[in-house]
Amino acid sequence: MTVRTLTRGLCLATAAMTLTFASATLATAETITVTDIAGRVVDVERNPSKVVIGEGRMIYSLALLDQDNPFERVVGWKDDMINYDPDAYRAYLEVFPEIADLPSFGSPYADEWNLEAVISLGTEVVVMNLGNLLKAQESGIIEKLDEAGVATIFVDFRQDPTQNTVPSLQLLGRIFDRRDEADAFGDFYQEQMKVIYSRVQEIPDEDRPVVFIERAAGYNPANCCSTFGGANLGRLVDLAGGQNWGTLKTPGYSTSVSLEAIFSDDPDVIIGTGANWSEANPATTAVLFGYEADAAAVQDRLAALAARDGWPELSAVKNGRFHSVYHQFYNSPYHFVAMQAFAKWLHPELFADVDPEATMKALHDEFLPIDYSGVFWGSLASDS
Repeated sequence: MTVRTLTRGLCLATAAMTLTFASATLATAETITVTDIAGRVVDVERNPSKVVIGEGRMIYSLALLDQDNPFERVVGWKDDMINYDPDAYRAYLEVFPEIADLPSFGSPYADEWNLEAVISLGTEVVVMNLGNLLKAQESGIIEKLDEAGVATIFVDFRQDPTQNTVPSLQLLGRIFDRRDEADAFGDFYQEQMKVIYSRVQEIPDEDRPVVFIERAAGYNPANCCSTFGGANLGRLVDLAGGQNWGTLKTPGYSTSVSLEAIFSDDPDVIIGTGANWSEANPATTAVLFGYEADAAAVQDRLAALAARDGWPELSAVKNGRFHSVYHQFYNSPYHFVAMQAFAKWLHPELFADVDPEATMKALHDEFLPIDYSGVFWGSLASDS
């Protein structure tokens, strides 16, 4: 055997060993087993580069992890943020203009969803909402994705946000290799929630006002009303030192109610929710909260809602306890801002030093790639 042959043989052997070792290391590093918020044990690619999100508003969460570019690994989404939170969409579009070309696949729980297109993009992970677990199971989409080698992960910022927000972000942080970012926001989240928890526990039941949340107030001017039960924003009311009217009426997540029931009970405080729905529904009379909202326009819309037939006679309107808040807080990790606003409205003296505006600004300065602007909550002015 010549020296050249021997050398070539050693090089090939070394290369083979290196490739084998690298492959083993890669396989170990790339696939992890996680338990998602639905309790499902899933094998998933670690630090995936191609992700499809079942709702566009999941960007609120991904932005906390992939802070330089929340869209860097997103290859497809649903157009709900474009339609129902266009202010936020345009704020992100200004920083990341490439998202104008991001494909929308519609709802992953409906026939409109293009499974073939999702697979053809080389998608490694699809992220879905816990609230749609049953729909996903019934449609068979989870099994179809699994057969195609695409993992499905369920997170939750809507069904039980106070319990599942931090675990959901930790789950995504582990999958996306952004654990430090998830932990940093988790610490901030807990700190902001404890600002309220530490004081509310001292408030006796008789000093907790009854609060009616009008869900999507004025979205459809002809329909009223829908409210939250003891979940989501209803839960935040209870935690902020109030008694959520819906919690007292239904064990469910939300319910439709009649005007007669509201007028009969005459709740102490009324909080509506609103967002810029004017593009999805030009006829809406909702308060158009968001990054492009204007304080004067917010007051005009609040006054119009308070002036609906019968509403001026309610105690909340007469006593200056008629408020509204950004609807999208109900489906994002930022709901602690709404809870701080609630606490100030319900117990202004106890929470005089709490500043949700400063909290919202800190959230953007420390964790988000877009600037803070606009209006996200408001109270009916006494002269309205």
